[in-house]
Amino acid sequence: MPLYKKFGKYGLVCLALLFLGTGAQADEPALFTSDGCSLFPDASFIGDSDWCSCCYIHDISYWMGGTAEQRLAEDAALKACVIEKTASKTLAFLMYQGVRVGGTPYLNTSFRWGYGWEYARKYQPLTALEQSQVDALIAEDPPSVAICN
Repeated sequence: MPLYKKFGKYGLVCLALLFLGTGAQADEPALFTSDGCSLFPDASFIGDSDWCSCCYIHDISYWMGGTAEQRLAEDAALKACVIEKTASKTLAFLMYQGVRVGGTPYLNTSFRWGYGWEYARKYQPLTALEQSQVDALIAEDPPSVAICN
């Protein structure tokens, strides 16, 4: 007997939900955390260049998540910030490529796009309720680039 028939009349629907998930989201985002530049140095080992604040601001966006277009814009903003802080287009390019590959929401990492929400979120805009939850958490405990010092 095929597996879907064991689930009765709605067997295919049950199997689809089992394998695809329901799309339900966490009720609230996790508290904001930042690890600076994740798997990349926060500053130069040989000079005075420091781009940690760029990564911290980028982490706020990654924590919130959103659409693929928003992620692309935030990654471009990181690249521009690193160029502004270091004048190094090469460094900015390397960091940009790193976040484009490593920050995908399809990998269950602590630094993925939308890491403030449960893993199943992927790319989707924040609802009005989710945005208000994010705003409340930020107001309650405002992010500070002090971790970079």
